[in-house]
Amino acid sequence: MSVAIFVNYLNASVTDRRYNNFMGSLFLHEFHHNLGARFREVNGAEVVNDYGDWPAEHAALRESAGVLDLSFRGRTCLVGNDRVRFLHGQVTNDVKKLAVGSGCYAALTTAKGKMEGDLNIFCLPDELLLDFEPGLTGKVSQRLENFIVADDVQIVDATPYYGLLSVQGPKAEAVIRTIGLFGWGERLSGRSQAKADPREPLAQTNPDGSSVTSPHQFPTKPFDSVKISDATLGEIYLMNQPRLGTGRSRGDEAHFKVGNKSETPHVVSYNFEKSTRGFDLFVPNNSLGAVADKLIAAVKQVGGRACGWQAFETARIEAGIPRFGVDLDETNLPLECGPAVRDRAVSYSKGCYIGQEVINRVHSFGHVTKELRGLRLAGDLKSLPQRGDKLFHNGRDIGYITSVVKSPSLNANIALGYVRREANQIGTELKLRTATGESLAKIVELPFVKW
Repeated sequence: MSVAIFVNYLNASVTDRRYNNFMGSLFLHEFHHNLGARFREVNGAEVVNDYGDWPAEHAALRESAGVLDLSFRGRTCLVGNDRVRFLHGQVTNDVKKLAVGSGCYAALTTAKGKMEGDLNIFCLPDELLLDFEPGLTGKVSQRLENFIVADDVQIVDATPYYGLLSVQGPKAEAVIRTIGLFGWGERLSGRSQAKADPREPLAQTNPDGSSVTSPHQFPTKPFDSVKISDATLGEIYLMNQPRLGTGRSRGDEAHFKVGNKSETPHVVSYNFEKSTRGFDLFVPNNSLGAVADKLIAAVKQVGGRACGWQAFETARIEAGIPRFGVDLDETNLPLECGPAVRDRAVSYSKGCYIGQEVINRVHSFGHVTKELRGLRLAGDLKSLPQRGDKLFHNGRDIGYITSVVKSPSLNANIALGYVRREANQIGTELKLRTATGESLAKIVELPFVKW
């Protein structure tokens, strides 16, 4: 990825190197249109909303597997000899510990510890790849550039060169093993001719009992990655990335320290240590259609289908995973944002970074005043509440709604929202006030649905 992108960067004019948030149409707009896609806009970027039957797409994500075109998301590469040291000092997680082929989730924060964005960070041989919400390329890039002084670091927008396809669902691993690119799940007589990075061969067994030796280690842990260099398709990167969680059982709670005592949070922690329920593929734009064809053919073999934004967003909320710009923004500390952020994005033992003093002080000696919670809403609502609608307890304003959906899995209205500490225990009943009146909202454990 680095050679092609960096050469284009060096050849670009100063004006072309600037980052803007306009992403325009999807590179595969016509491809999706031919599949019956209906489109919408998210943060200025075109996305596939659905292919005509979003409930069936949601069912595929939950029961088998779905293919999503996430190319509307931001993708930026950091190159240069100081890239690791520099990024380590900018984000909340420990970048220095990352080996090539691994990665982490992190937050970008202000000096006051408030969120400026959340990032998936992948350590590749010659660069750090950052994946983040759409419409933020300019903001994230400018934020990082502001702290480059004498560092050997260049920030390169990867979106003109690489797209992002994703396979999510319980059968995602089966899909990846059968697309014929990485050498898994194929008969020896029909192995891929793609050249792999030098790795120890890994014996694999097909469902029919036949065996294959792949040159790639299968990425079983989130943020693990492998690369192939294919003569036709170019360099393709496969990342283990379960975007809808891992299906950890309720009750598997992580302990964290507040002051001098250990406490158990009121919501279920998320285990992202090992999962094969989701994978991302970073693919050269010119090969995006060919790889998308392979993925869609493979998901159909396991009962899945191409999926759009509406199904994915519904599943995200059911999984209790917050999204920056909706559930997370510049008013939030990472520690307020629930276990999917708090337990994954922050290292309390790493060196200095922007915002560390505030975050570590709250973690060690204090507490947050509000925290993200799951809410079960009344079933007879005339309309769903809007982001920002208020929550009350004993007549006091104690919170607000962020994301809301009618869950197909539960046949119930559910929401994410922030609730002040004095009233955010599981089981607490609140009053939701909207333009259509008041109704009951009850705090429940997250995730709403185990994915």
